[in-house]
Amino acid sequence: MSGSRYVRGVTSSTSHVRAWLPAYLLLGTIWGFSFYFIKLCLDSFTPIGVAFGRISLGLITMVVIAGLTRSPFPPRSTWRALFVYAALATSIPWTLFSLGETYVTSALAGVINGATPLMTLVMILLAFPEERPTRQRILGLLLGFIGVLIVIGIWMPLGQSNLLGILCCLGAITCYGVSYPFNRRHLTAKPGGPNVHPISLSLGLLAFGAAQILCVVPFTGVVQAPLTTGAVWGILGLGVLGSGIAYILSFTTVKNSDATTASTVTYLPPVIAVIAGAVLLGEHVTWNEPVGGVLVVLGAAIAQGIISLKSSHVSTE
Repeated sequence: MSGSRYVRGVTSSTSHVRAWLPAYLLLGTIWGFSFYFIKLCLDSFTPIGVAFGRISLGLITMVVIAGLTRSPFPPRSTWRALFVYAALATSIPWTLFSLGETYVTSALAGVINGATPLMTLVMILLAFPEERPTRQRILGLLLGFIGVLIVIGIWMPLGQSNLLGILCCLGAITCYGVSYPFNRRHLTAKPGGPNVHPISLSLGLLAFGAAQILCVVPFTGVVQAPLTTGAVWGILGLGVLGSGIAYILSFTTVKNSDATTASTVTYLPPVIAVIAGAVLLGEHVTWNEPVGGVLVVLGAAIAQGIISLKSSHVSTE
């Protein structure tokens, strides 16, 4: 009996992982290339133009997908939460990352983005009183914070432009950190709330994000230089992959796992961002970026309990 229970437990656990892991891995890969795409876009588009193009093309992609799958626009009861979530997950952070990459490399932006799980955990601790700041979580957060300081090279004199770029990227991950628990509490896992399909939620998210960014575009403009082939491919990659398809994957991951697990998808993008920046853009990667990035990921894994600091004993009975 105990053997059969063990097999059922393993099978159930494996099935649970299979429900979110494929979407999780594909999402991490797509978002890893987003920082490369942003850098390409900035050759022709303004930072607001990059965010606007990304959201607009993502919305068009979602309209097509929703039409093919006959997925309706989300119910009115979700609109208020979707409006707030759109600001936290799309219009504000995408603008900040685009602005940040006008001053720093795509690799550095990608590595800073890797601290999103730490920021998410901080926000979860603040939003959910039942989540207690254990010793392991505090240690993980401190280690991750040290990693962030190493990434940005706190001991080196930072120029005003570099500092502005770093602050923009940090502001973006703060928005992301708030967005994950907000999504979990008010949309994908709201007690008694409507069971809305991820495609419908993604459609509503991008629709509200487009409306928000559209209010700013008249004051900033969209294009700042003649369009290049790279900029066109970059905006298509950001919009179709990084927005339209990625947010279906994001909602699917959050719904089938939890806010903390879903936020760890940002472990993969820093690695891809550094490789893409160095190989495809010829960016110079300093030693502190990968070293600090490893500490950020390690700190997040410890804080979230993925790596346990407690010794475990295997019973032989």
